[in-house]
Amino acid sequence: MTFLKAHWKNLIMINYEIDPNILKPYLPLGTELDFYNGKCFVSLVGFMFKNTKVLGLKLPYHINFEEVNLRFYVKHNNKRGVVFIKEIVPKPLITFIANTVYNEHYITHKMKHINDEVSNHYLYQWYVNDVKQEFSVNTLDIDIPLKENSEAEFIAEHYYGYTKHKNKTYEYEVKHPKWKQKEVINYNLNIDFELNYGKPFSVLKNKKPSSVFLALGSEITVEKKRIINPIYN
Repeated sequence: MTFLKAHWKNLIMINYEIDPNILKPYLPLGTELDFYNGKCFVSLVGFMFKNTKVLGLKLPYHINFEEVNLRFYVKHNNKRGVVFIKEIVPKPLITFIANTVYNEHYITHKMKHINDEVSNHYLYQWYVNDVKQEFSVNTLDIDIPLKENSEAEFIAEHYYGYTKHKNKTYEYEVKHPKWKQKEVINYNLNIDFELNYGKPFSVLKNKKPSSVFLALGSEITVEKKRIINPIYN
C-alpha cells in the first residue's frame, strides 16, 4: 500500500566518513551498518518535496516544502536502507504525521530554499534558536549518471527506511528510478552539528566532506511500514 507520493527534487548530498561506534546507539534492531570500501558514512541531505500526496490526497499548504535530514546507511538481509538521525521540515502537520505513522524523528523549523536552475545555485536554510543554519552548492549545467560502484551511487542507491520505536524495528520501502546527478563545483556549509543533532555529531564540525553532489531526484513513493522480526527475517 502506497502511503505517500511526491517528487523529490534537487537533493544536495554532503557526505562524511564517521566512526561506526558513534552510530551504533542509533542502529535499529535487526539491521547492521552498511559500509562502502570499508568506510562508514553519514550524509547531510537537503531537498524539495514537490506535488506531495498523502494517501492520494493533497493537503492544503503541504504540497511543496523543504526537508533537511542527517542519515546513515544500513542493511537488513539483502535490503539496503537508511536510518535518520533527524529530519527537519517547515510544516508541523508533516512532522506530526511522520512521527505518528512512521515513528520517525521529524522536527519543525522555519525554512527557506533557493533552487535556481539557470545559475545552478541550490541552497537550503533553517533556524534553530534564531541561529541561521544553511548549506548550498553551485553545479555544472550537465546531467550525468551516477557512476557504477562510486561513492555517489552508494549514497543514493538505498531504497528502504528503518526506524526503531519501543524495541521494535519498522521497515518501509521507498521506490524511485535510479537518479542522475550534477557535478558540484563549489559548496558552502554553515551548520552547527551539535546544536542540530546532539553532542555525538560535534565531530563533524570543521570536518571536510568525503564528497558533495547534487542528485536530480524523481517521482517517489513511500510504501506502508511493517515490523521486522530479526529472529525470523
